Amino acid sequence: MSRVVTTRSPEETERLAAGLAKRSKPGDVICLIGPLGSGKTTFAKGFARGAGFKGDVTSPSFGLVREYRAGRRTVYHMDLFRVAPREIPNLGLEEYFADPRGICLIEWPGAARRILPKRRLEIRFSHRKDGRLLRLSDRGGI
Repeated sequence: MSRVVTTRSPEETERLAAGLAKRSKPGDVICLIGPLGSGKTTFAKGFARGAGFKGDVTSPSFGLVREYRAGRRTVYHMDLFRVAPREIPNLGLEEYFADPRGICLIEWPGAARRILPKRRLEIRFSHRKDGRLLRLSDRGGI
């Protein structure tokens, strides 16, 4: 699946993410790629809420991973912005990918590209005058 979507507000980005969360299933890995301020964390907020999480959703920039328990699923929201590729093997990220109840959202996934599952969804965010552009690319049949 490849799809291009334009969202014109943060709320619209959150609604799109919530819809995707309702169709996602444990084992899914979703990579959020784009420059600072392009909507990755906004997307993660909408996704967690769409999955059923009721609390606050914040960027895991300094904590690396935040867990959002949503019924029978757990959304793992990762931010690898400050992580060097050489650090990845010591972080145990594969355990999150293998969690039978988990869905992983990864901001700045570039450092982990060598260990990312082949089956994943990549969403590339970019700025537009009228909002943001999201390019969704299915890798391996999500």
